[in-house]
Amino acid sequence: MDIALAGVVAVVVAALVFDFTNGFHDAANSVGTVVATRALPARWAPLFSAVFNFVAYFFVGTAVANTIAKTVKVPYAGVAVVFAALLAAIMWNYVTWRLGMPSSSSHAVIGGLVGAGIAAGGLEAISWQSVTKAAVGIVASPLVAIVIAFAAMYVVFGIQRVFRLRDEHPVFKGLQLVSAAAISFGHGANDAQKTMGVIAALLLGSGHTALAADGKTVLVPEWVALSSYSAIAVGTLWGGWKIIETMGLRLTTLHAHSGAAANIGAATAIFGATSLGVPVSTTHAAASSVVGAGISSGRGANWRVVGTMTISWAVTIPASALVASGLFELTRLPTVLAWVTIAGVLGAFGSWAVAAMAHTIHAADVEAEIPSPAELDEPVEPHFQLSGHGPVD
Repeated sequence: MDIALAGVVAVVVAALVFDFTNGFHDAANSVGTVVATRALPARWAPLFSAVFNFVAYFFVGTAVANTIAKTVKVPYAGVAVVFAALLAAIMWNYVTWRLGMPSSSSHAVIGGLVGAGIAAGGLEAISWQSVTKAAVGIVASPLVAIVIAFAAMYVVFGIQRVFRLRDEHPVFKGLQLVSAAAISFGHGANDAQKTMGVIAALLLGSGHTALAADGKTVLVPEWVALSSYSAIAVGTLWGGWKIIETMGLRLTTLHAHSGAAANIGAATAIFGATSLGVPVSTTHAAASSVVGAGISSGRGANWRVVGTMTISWAVTIPASALVASGLFELTRLPTVLAWVTIAGVLGAFGSWAVAAMAHTIHAADVEAEIPSPAELDEPVEPHFQLSGHGPVD
């Protein structure tokens, strides 16, 4: 195996590590609500989500992967650029996970590609059309999700009024599970493709794949798709409980009826974006839906946490771009110095990441914080309600 091919293999491995971090970082998008309302035992929720992450492999194409793959133009999408982008995204995912902050893995990798691409070839190295497509998703997905969550909450209120169902009725818990499965499917469909796109960009830049006959579509090998879906599912299975804690218990107080509304809002935004080939942030969609459902259900929102989360969303792309740019510059050092410096960075960060994973909270810790079934079933008067609506037996 020559050095060039070894470099490609190493970066593919790094891409799958990023995919793993994406899985546990974003597991809260679907797991957080079902855990918070006890619709599913905490210890089983990640497995439930991971299965549907992987199932998407059999049904979804590569539209999102192609958007990501074309972020950096082919002449500049070399091993060093993709490596720097991935390492920056992995670092961002670990740091925000450790802080329990729901941020976007998607935007981290896009920011990484932009930063490393600009460092490699200036502004002309970036396909700004692909970046603009992602930027539209940054703004649109939270807005769409929160509006649909509001609307879904009022539909739920109507159902409760007609059929006289309490907030924690099993019907709503069942709807939560169905909608959480949809979010998990959508997460796999959208986010696994981002890793596929990064690997495809690398393979295209190194001559190991090509464009289709239309000259626009990057051919994504089957092994890339299968390994990407597998890695994100394994990451989801690990859990990432710090962010599940924030999403399910810190943004607002969820009940089965509001949890179902939140999931409906998130799933709608995610599926809509995936069908359009837009690399939307599943985190933005899910968190916005939780906030929208919390407000419209009468439980309000923890605006301090919401504010901190929004700031993290705003700085994800520039922060990842800056780190990726710096990492790319390290690859330009004289060969031996470059290897030593990068090995030092990887060793230091890897040691911290492993230690953080070994000393984090787990399912039992989060489950201990969840209100009891009796507390969850206590009626609450919503701030915004349909006339005549009220919790009943």
